[in-house]
Amino acid sequence: MAAFGSAAAGRRFWLVLQGIAGIVIGVITFAWPDVTTLVLLAFIAAWAIVTGGLQIYAAIRLRRELRGEWLLALGGALSVAAGIALLAWPASGALALVLLIGAYALVFGAVLIALGLRLRHLAAGGSVAAGRARPAT
Repeated sequence: MAAFGSAAAGRRFWLVLQGIAGIVIGVITFAWPDVTTLVLLAFIAAWAIVTGGLQIYAAIRLRRELRGEWLLALGGALSVAAGIALLAWPASGALALVLLIGAYALVFGAVLIALGLRLRHLAAGGSVAAGRARPAT
């Protein structure tokens, strides 16, 4: 809808292209969910391996300037191991990702409900707890 309301033709093209790409990806996802899952899993595994490798490299480069650089290296090694595990056992990795996304959705939803209740309390004339009020500017 933003594409059709946009005055700039150049921006309209990119918005329409983005919308078409989203529809195509959605259709592909519904048509071949198993392939989509494996591709997504491979992207996540590659990301984990690359970022883990970069963390290890950074830890080696920072060992003279940073105390506790071994923690950065350890985090990188864990990331690389997780990426390799996702590639080695894609079915288990997919299940783990589904469980992680589900847990995230539950926690995020609970936080949003708590925020909504807090905002409702404030809208009803409630006060901000002492020590948490922002100074007036």
